[in-house]
Amino acid sequence: MTTSPASQNIAKTLGTQYDRPASLDNPRSPRKPKGGNFEKWAWLFMRFSGLALIILTIGHMFIMLAWDNGVHRIDASFVAARWREPFWQIWDLLMLWLAQLHGGNGVRTVIADYSRKDSTRFWLNVLLGISMILVLTLGTYALLTFDVNSVN
Repeated sequence: MTTSPASQNIAKTLGTQYDRPASLDNPRSPRKPKGGNFEKWAWLFMRFSGLALIILTIGHMFIMLAWDNGVHRIDASFVAARWREPFWQIWDLLMLWLAQLHGGNGVRTVIADYSRKDSTRFWLNVLLGISMILVLTLGTYALLTFDVNSVN
């Protein structure tokens, strides 16, 4: 049995034309996204929250460590005076929430990169979610319910 050289160069394809992915027929054709854009938004959140955290953290450290007498003036009455003003409560809440969500998103990415089994990935993400909710809840509760009048 002899085969012609032209028949040897033909690529074998799936049975019907509609079985083939669009990328094989036209690789530059736009594809319909399979899911949402969660990873894109998570990537953008990491960039913007990182910039905001740099500003918030440098401002926080300058005010707490370099302004006036630095750390020598920090005590419960200083915190009470600071948290009497909504501006500082919002500042500290933003730092808490952005840092927790930024760090949690980073850990989620590490879990996705290094966990081999789907069940391991699932349980690690569940533990991460529980710990993030716990820290955010307790931190927000402590900041918003701090009794400034209890400090003399």
